[in-house]
Order: sequence, then structure tokens, then C-alpha cells
Amino acid sequence: MTLFLVWIGISIVGLIILLWFIPITLWFQALISGVKISLIQLVLMRWRKVPPGTIVMAMVTGTKAGLELNPNELEAHFLAKGNVPKVVNALISADKANIALNFKMAAAIDLAGRDVFEAVQMSVNPKVINTPPVTAVAKDGIQLIAKARVTVRANIKQLVGGAGEETVLARVGEGIVSSIGSAESHKSVLENPDSISKVVLMKGLDAGTAFEILSIDIADIDIGRNIGAVLQMDQANADKNIAQARAEEKRAMAVALEQEMKAKAQEARAKVIEAEAQIPLAMAEAFRSGNMGIMDYYKFRNIQADTEMRENIAKPQK
Repeated sequence: MTLFLVWIGISIVGLIILLWFIPITLWFQALISGVKISLIQLVLMRWRKVPPGTIVMAMVTGTKAGLELNPNELEAHFLAKGNVPKVVNALISADKANIALNFKMAAAIDLAGRDVFEAVQMSVNPKVINTPPVTAVAKDGIQLIAKARVTVRANIKQLVGGAGEETVLARVGEGIVSSIGSAESHKSVLENPDSISKVVLMKGLDAGTAFEILSIDIADIDIGRNIGAVLQMDQANADKNIAQARAEEKRAMAVALEQEMKAKAQEARAKVIEAEAQIPLAMAEAFRSGNMGIMDYYKFRNIQADTEMRENIAKPQK
């Protein structure tokens, strides 16, 4: 009896292992769903570490939706770290929306790291992207702050290698800045904000991106600072500082020149004093040598006294 129970247990375990390696249930499910896949293929999927359930369910879903899928392609996409169910759902959505999308392109989009199912949904339902505030200055110097709403639709053919939302937003921002900057007055921009949209759309900003721009709508425009007046004030302050620096430079040169003239005058007075100090010595020498007599000395003193008197008379009275 005990041996019999052991054999029953071994048989049950062996049957479970056999059914795991040979997924008869999945094969029967695929068979009644109209999916052509052999039992050997399912067994080989086990050996290649590909979950047969994922492939069979994707085949069943696609077949019921009217798609013709190749199990080998699905298996290869799974081994390449792709998302098989999402690719199949994207193919079904594209087929129902009459969008040209084959398995090869969908698999390439998925392996490129993009959400292929979301891209198909965006092709059917366009997405609205809000740009951050864009600051620009019109020719009259008034700063304007604009916000825009960009309506885009996914471009299936450009999803692989095409630029993303950041590039679209950057190009739109650049177009807004260029459009406002070319306006003669900020008033004209405020009166006709749709002119910005027209100018930006004409530039073909969606070239090389994964999106197709359908419309650009200016949501809001605010008036910022008077940049022109600020620049003029800054220029005036700079000119004033330059003028003050030049005036200070001239004043310093004048002071230096005055100091130089004073130094020269002091030097001249020193020489005069030195020369005057030599007069008594010269007169004494003249007396000793007989070149000058006592009458000559008195005449000299009279002339000196007369000169001092004249200078005192010429001085203004205080």
C-alpha cells in the first residue's frame, strides 16, 4: 500500500513536470482560437526561456483582432528585451485607426525606448503641450512674457531617431522670441497675438522630430519690465562714472602741476636767498680790493631804502 502511494505521488509530480515542459493547455487554447502554432514550438520556447503564455496570448489577441502575426517574430522581440503585449496592442490600435504600422516598425519603436502604444494613441488623439513662460523684448524695449499651447500629433515614421518634446518646446520658444523681437512695438503684439502663432508655424519647427505640430496658440501674454529704459539708465550711469573719472583725473593732474610749480618757486626763492646771502661777502671783498668806496656803499643803501619805500606805498591798504 505504501509503495502504491509512492508511485502515485511520483506519477503526479512527473505529470506536472511533463505538463510544464509540454504546455498542452496553451496549445489547445491556441488551437481553438485559430492560432497556428505547434506543440513542439511551445516546448522549444521553454528551453529558450521564453514564456509560452506571453506569446500565445499575444497571438490569440492579434488573431482575434484580424492581424497576422508570426510567433517567431514575437519570440525574437521578447528575446531582444521588447514588450510583446504592448507592441501587439499598438498594432491593433493602429489597424483600427487606419494607421500604417507593421510589426517591424512597431518593434523598432519599442526597442528604441519609446512607448509605441502611447504613440499610436497620440496619433489618434493629439496631445497639448504647455510651454514654460517665454521672455522676449520688442523693438521699443518693452519686455513681454508669453505662454503658448502646442498641439502635436505623433509622427510614427519619425519615432525612431526623432527628437522629443524638449526639442519641440525649445524650437517654439525660439520662434516666439524671434517673432516678438522683430515687432516694432509691444502694442502690436498685444493687439494681434495670433501673428506670433502664424510666424512660428511657418518655420517648420517639427522637422526632424517625432511629432507633427498641428497648432500653436498663445495662451497668455504679460508685460514685463521696460528693458529699454533700464538700459538707457545703465548707460547714463556708466557715462556719468566715466565723466567723473576723467574729471578726477584732470583734477589730479592740475594738483600735481600746482605742486610742481610750487616746488619750482620754492627752489627759485632758495636760489635768490642763497644769492642774497652772497651780497655782503661780495661787498666786503669789494671793500678789501678797493673796487668799492664808502660813498658807493651809501648810494647803494639809499637806493635800497628808496625801493623799500616804493614797495610799501604800492601795497594796498588793509
